[in-house]
Amino acid sequence: MLDFINLEHHLIAFLVGFTLDLIIGDPYWLPHPVRAIGKIISFYEKLLIGTKENPKKLSAKQKRTRGIIMVLLVLATVEFFVVLILYFSVIVSREFHPAIGIAVEAIMTFQLIATKCLAAESTKVYKELKKGNLIGARKAVSMIVGRDTENLSETEVTKAAVETVAENTSDGIIAPLLFLALGGPAFGFFYKSINTMDSMIGYKNERYLDFGKFAAKTDDAVNFIPARLSAWFMIFSCLFLGKAYSARNAKRIYLRDRLKHESPNSAHTEATCAGALGVQLAGPAVYEGKIERKDFLGDPDRKIEFEDIKKANRLSYATAFTCVIFCSTIILAILFLLYNCKGGN
Repeated sequence: MLDFINLEHHLIAFLVGFTLDLIIGDPYWLPHPVRAIGKIISFYEKLLIGTKENPKKLSAKQKRTRGIIMVLLVLATVEFFVVLILYFSVIVSREFHPAIGIAVEAIMTFQLIATKCLAAESTKVYKELKKGNLIGARKAVSMIVGRDTENLSETEVTKAAVETVAENTSDGIIAPLLFLALGGPAFGFFYKSINTMDSMIGYKNERYLDFGKFAAKTDDAVNFIPARLSAWFMIFSCLFLGKAYSARNAKRIYLRDRLKHESPNSAHTEATCAGALGVQLAGPAVYEGKIERKDFLGDPDRKIEFEDIKKANRLSYATAFTCVIFCSTIILAILFLLYNCKGGN
């Protein structure tokens, strides 16, 4: 097992993968594994409960049972291909050069992180607002949020973009980084598969309420620790970003508002970001024509403005760097202990 997971090579691949994400991001022309995971999920969904146009007649209990089977099938399928790729990369590396294995892991790593992509998509909203193009801003923000955007005001568009950056800093950047650091692409794809299932079938509507319940609960479980670490990384990052960010207020609002949302994880980084910027986030929003009421996060110390989108992105980047330094330090400490133990023997 120690031969299969070389910590030195793993650390190099982890850092190279993160750097690639910062440089390349998620270009549309590059095949993305999440799309493949999405197709796998869609295949098993149709197999287990039928299509939306022609659903199978199942009881609530049957749907819940098939939801559990769905999660297990998706994870088994994805992990089979991931481990297969890693296994062959190890064989080729041993035969030719270790750099091949490092390159494969680095590529798989960067495709699971969304640091640059999140900033790029939210920046599109910022640019439209800066031009005074509210219609264009609504269209841009509709690509990154699930709420109805047709009638949003400039303030509401801005708030939606900042909320998305804050929330996705946790499940789109920090959580994948933590799983990747812990177990490489095998753990990273395990997390991403669960997270993608939640985003596709974790809805509380007639089709997915029972079928998607296990996927949603599993996503809550795997994000429990990352969501909380993300908030503390974000608070710590505020210390290095200047006067526009308040670590003290971020901590205060986080501790006060982190559990205000129905989801056990979603409010952690949103509350922290609200406190860091001194604005109020969340509140009522319209989804599929229906108002969904959520508690506000943060205090309305000032009116949110489109420049806060850039500030949220800077905070997101800083939080990502903090996480990478944290993970790298732990891996280096383990390497140091292993070398000392080996030397002592």
